[in-house]
Amino acid sequence: MTASVRYTVTPADLHGHYYEIACELAAPDAGGQVFRLPGWLRGSYLVRDFAKHVLDLEASCQGRPLAIERLDKRSLRCARSAGPLLLRYRVYAYDESVRKAWLDSRRGFFNGSSLFYCPAGFEQAEFEIELRAPEDAQAARWRVATTLPAQQVDTRGFGLYHTLGYEELIDHPVEMADFQRVDFDVDGVPHALVLSGRAEADLPRLARDLSAICHVERELFGQQPALPQYLFLTHVVANGYGGLEHRDSTALICSRHDLPRPGDARTSRDYRGFLGLCSHEYFHLWNVKRITSERLAASDLGSEAYTQDLWHYEGVTSYYDDLFLLRAGLIEAGAYLDLLAEQATRLERSPGRRHQSLADASFEAWIKYYQPDENSANSGVSYYVKGALAALCLDLLLRRDTRLCLDDVLRAAWQRYGAQGIAMPEGGLEQLAQEVSGMDLRGFFDLALRSTQELPLAQLLGEFGVQAQRRAAYSDHDNGGSVAGEAPRCYAGLKLKAGDTRVALVLEDSPAQRAGLCAGDQLLAIDGLRIGLANWSTRLQALQPGKPYTLTLFRDDELLQLSFTPEAPPADTWSLSLMNVEGEIAARRKAWLGI
Repeated sequence: MTASVRYTVTPADLHGHYYEIACELAAPDAGGQVFRLPGWLRGSYLVRDFAKHVLDLEASCQGRPLAIERLDKRSLRCARSAGPLLLRYRVYAYDESVRKAWLDSRRGFFNGSSLFYCPAGFEQAEFEIELRAPEDAQAARWRVATTLPAQQVDTRGFGLYHTLGYEELIDHPVEMADFQRVDFDVDGVPHALVLSGRAEADLPRLARDLSAICHVERELFGQQPALPQYLFLTHVVANGYGGLEHRDSTALICSRHDLPRPGDARTSRDYRGFLGLCSHEYFHLWNVKRITSERLAASDLGSEAYTQDLWHYEGVTSYYDDLFLLRAGLIEAGAYLDLLAEQATRLERSPGRRHQSLADASFEAWIKYYQPDENSANSGVSYYVKGALAALCLDLLLRRDTRLCLDDVLRAAWQRYGAQGIAMPEGGLEQLAQEVSGMDLRGFFDLALRSTQELPLAQLLGEFGVQAQRRAAYSDHDNGGSVAGEAPRCYAGLKLKAGDTRVALVLEDSPAQRAGLCAGDQLLAIDGLRIGLANWSTRLQALQPGKPYTLTLFRDDELLQLSFTPEAPPADTWSLSLMNVEGEIAARRKAWLGI
């Protein structure tokens, strides 16, 4: 098989963190071949300017150097040549997230969007990729894990791969390491979990639990699409959490304590979180990768692509990720309600929900969600969190007033758009929900998406036999749900930076804001008594609500004293519990929660 474009990827300098890339083009544009590198990658809505990590660009034709003209920050043009054209460069790879590229003596990882310049006019061409094994002895046991279609590879996975089209090329991340791997089958489709990094994990249990989650998700969509394979590429670190979806795989990062240890049968909070992450990214197989936004799909990845529908693609997925743990039998209904309560608490504690609508949060993701600052909690709302709760409300509305549910809407989206390879128009899920249900849902969507009014969450949950209560948090670690304790006496409305007494953020309309505290302030004392990281909470709770105190702090290098009056804690923490119900309400709840 002859490809139009051929890349060679060499992990050349493990200690300097450099990949060497060679791009060979047999028949370049005779007028001067243009190459472009993406500015962002699908699933992560921030312009990251991958070209900033490229250096030592060289072009040649049959050994003769060619001049390179820089057209803009991501584009270049080589001087005219009849071909073949060779473009060589290095890429610095030291981003440990799932979004870019990484290379050191322990592992290599990359998304193609960080490494591969696309020759203009060849976007639909055939691409061949040669992955070369590093020569460094420290990488002698490295293997390759990727869903790139293999053409001719060795037993470790190094060698030739082949794809059709640039979009497919950059949608298969590559992991290279001495990793652990456990393979499992889901309804006839090969799946595998790959763990890079030091981890002592119960691999058989992980395989069983992930298999159960994947099965219930595939069942929702009638066991479609048929996949050649699916990989959970997971980097295990001391502290980390995140994921990025791809067409036949996901790149994940997790903490060591997230994984179950051999012999430990408990489902810890951390492990539950990891399973929820895997569930979320796997659901993106449908909702994002195949049921995809028309506006996002039309982008050439050069500049921002704006949509108001990220609440659909991320929020709906966030609603389902934990719900699938319940459906797979990995958690019970009470634990699931605790997870919903935590979501509702996160929204309740975001003053920004009063200023930014869900549609605007989606549209402004490029400048807000991925670039948070000390005022983000006051100025914006998460389309993941509020989107998940809006999806919950929509699901409950459909279940209450029709014989359908949100599952039916998503199946219709798959049949009309995903299965046909057609991108979904803006507002498509809204229209489809009304069409499938026969309901006039315009009022609901206007409230949930385009206003800053509160969602009718407590009311709808009550109609399914779930009682919602708001209470004060019992501690700094109380994030909602069925937590026992006694409410503290005082509330400040600020958060401290980890391991420090410097202020990380000040919440809107809080005692801290009224006192004049600012992010970055270093707290020193209350009424002349020293504040330390270990005693901040104790000192705060020794105060009397409504009484003014003198707060001493450093702002930059200036010593200040402010009058600070703590208040009684607000009822910003949700708890959800099952009520004793019968008849229609009991039937509704059983259909939703299975209990």
